[in-house]
Order: sequence, then C-alpha cells, then structure tokens
Amino acid sequence: MQKTILVVDDEKDIIEMLRYNLEKEGYRVIGARDGKGALEQAQKTPDVIVLDIMMPEMDGWDVCRKLKQDPRTANIPTIFLTAKGSEFDEVLGLELGADDYVVKPISMRKLLARIRAVLRRRFASARVMSESQEIIQLDAVEINVPNYVVKVEGRQVSLTRKEFETLVYLATNRGRVVSRETLLDVVWGQNVHVVDRTVDVHISKIREKLGRFGEYIETVKGVGYRVRT
Repeated sequence: MQKTILVVDDEKDIIEMLRYNLEKEGYRVIGARDGKGALEQAQKTPDVIVLDIMMPEMDGWDVCRKLKQDPRTANIPTIFLTAKGSEFDEVLGLELGADDYVVKPISMRKLLARIRAVLRRRFASARVMSESQEIIQLDAVEINVPNYVVKVEGRQVSLTRKEFETLVYLATNRGRVVSRETLLDVVWGQNVHVVDRTVDVHISKIREKLGRFGEYIETVKGVGYRVRT
C-alpha cells in the first residue's frame, strides 16, 4: 500500500523538491507551509510527517506538541528536518516525541533512509504492542495497550507515544532489568542517532506523570531500569 508523507516547510521550493524525490520513491506527498496547515493536513493521518522547525506564527516545536496531544495524530511518526543543528535542539525535538531529527542541508539519501526506518519501527512497535496483554495492571496504574491509554487511580494521564511504549515494554518485562540499549532498540529502533540520555529523560517524565506510583520504575545503576514486582 502506498505510504503518504506530509511535508511541512514554509519554503515552497523545499516542499516541491521533496515531493519530486519522494514521489520517485513511490510515496504519496501532501504539503503544508505553516503550522496551522500542518495540523489540518495531519488529520488525514499520513504515515510520516516531515516537519520544519523555523516557521512563522507557529513553529515546529508547537506543531509537534499539538500533534502529540491529539489522540488522532499522536502516533504518527514525526521527523524534524531543520537548519537548527545543536545537540540541545535535537534532544528537545526527541523529548517532544519526534522519532528522528535530520539537519539541513538536505541529503535525500539520508532522509529516505530515516523515513524507511521510522516506518519499520512503526510496524515493529505495533508487533510489540500486539504481543502485550491488552490491559496491564501495576497496582493503581492501568495500561490499556490497544488504546494507548494510561490511568492512575482511575484518572487518565497523557503520555507521548515514546513514553507509552517505554512503559509498556518495561511493564511487560516486569521484574526483569531492561538495559537502556534494549529500550533504544525496541522503542527508537536500531541505527538511529539517539543518546542514552534520551531514555533517562523519558523515564523521568513517565515517573512524574505516574505520581507516587512512578517509584515502581527502579533504576539499576549502570545498566537500565526495572518495573518492580
């Protein structure tokens, strides 16, 4: 089935260049030139969103936040494509829930490889989810796997897709130590430039959102994490 890519950039020439190259590879391309247009086009549920950061009115950071807060678009893989190449910007993008971060000038070979990678991870993630219990209970924490919903003492809490999948994998392997490297491979995928620190930040956010039940996720110093039994 033909995959659809949403390309968001305020420069028309970049959208058209990407359209030409992506369509040559068999993808269907839809475009948007600002944040509002991106959010509207995202309702068509493309398979991947390629998102610029430096746009007028609503920048890529805000677009990504809104995408991840909307249940209809939260699970669409997002790749930042931007001239902002600092490590801080890259980590921020990943913390917002983006799946990858590609720095301009554009290398089509690299971008195509990243798109293929996030599509592979999306289906690998779906397999991991399908192999998990439909409902995982950790004391007063209920994880509804098919619906990507977490409730703490009956109150729904909002996790990004990466946070949710990290929690599901740890909960599915309850009592076992899971290394940072394993979490990076399972949740982010192999051959993706993501640092161990990214895992630590996601774990910290999960603990914060679970409140007092966040202590169920234990740190195993020098190795990784474990959901205690």
